[in-house]
Amino acid sequence: MASINGTNRHGDEVAARQVMVREQLERRDITDPRVVAAMREVPRHLFVPPVWRSEAYSDRPLPIDEGQTISQPYMVAIMLQLLALQGNERVLEIGTGSGYQTAVLSRLAAQVYSLEYFPTLAEHARGLLHRLGYSNVQVLVGDGGLGLPVYAPYDGIIVAAAAPRPPAPLLRQLAEGGRLVIPVGTASKQEILRITKQAETYQEERGVHCRFVPLLGVEGWETS
Repeated sequence: MASINGTNRHGDEVAARQVMVREQLERRDITDPRVVAAMREVPRHLFVPPVWRSEAYSDRPLPIDEGQTISQPYMVAIMLQLLALQGNERVLEIGTGSGYQTAVLSRLAAQVYSLEYFPTLAEHARGLLHRLGYSNVQVLVGDGGLGLPVYAPYDGIIVAAAAPRPPAPLLRQLAEGGRLVIPVGTASKQEILRITKQAETYQEERGVHCRFVPLLGVEGWETS
């Protein structure tokens, strides 16, 4: 437990992160050593609101502003594992949120473009990522379902919100051999899909069941 004056807090957070990796990831089916190392490195507690900081390494999603969430660590890890990044890729993230997954992606890919629907979240994440030294990321504001064609094609696209179907614009922005990892289903129940582009066709693999906040915009659920 952290001391009252906070002198032991950093050590406690490091220890909690190691427990998270060991208990929530390695003891499940997270076997990609690069994903494990990245999640062992990135300080998740700095990406959650202060009121939730004591729960930063718990095995569940946590609320952030604009009715959004920072995903459960296991769900972040399994989606990143499905991307199968080697380190030289250009990646598009849909749904920056707090910037946590963006930071982990920055340890796994050469360049990360992250698109956030809510300007307030984008501004906060952009500033935090800059202060923490994650220099190979760009955070932009836009409709995630439409992607970011200006920097396409992408070797990987990861979507941190649930869509009713894989958005066609994202499929078009994949490079040959590129992978789209996305939760698809209804607003209350989805499963993770990995879609790989091969010779102008798309091969679909189904993964774990999940529940994400809905993708907003023309390829998801429109805002009121």
